[in-house]
Amino acid sequence: MNIELNVRKNDRVVVIAGKDKGKKGRVIEVQPAKHRIIVEGVNMVKRHNKANTRRGIQGGILERESPVDVSNVMVLCPHCGEPTRSGHQVLEDGKRHRACKKCGAAIEKQ
Repeated sequence: MNIELNVRKNDRVVVIAGKDKGKKGRVIEVQPAKHRIIVEGVNMVKRHNKANTRRGIQGGILERESPVDVSNVMVLCPHCGEPTRSGHQVLEDGKRHRACKKCGAAIEKQ
């Protein structure tokens, strides 16, 4: 199942719902099949890791990001700096690109 999301890797996003509401971060990973994304510094969870001396893995409590649903974030427009929905525009040469719904500027990968 191939689902197209309006959020891509390395996009700057702001969380609009949940315990981390208002936080901004960069998208680290996109999971389209699960409709979830991992955002840098958002939805941090603690994982207890068992040590494995043969592989050199150190044990302890690790803190890392957990996935959030795509519907809980909005893309930050790089031009106007506002959280916005993204639409698609077709250029003269037939190529499509994402565009900010508020200011109309293109949203490129940063």
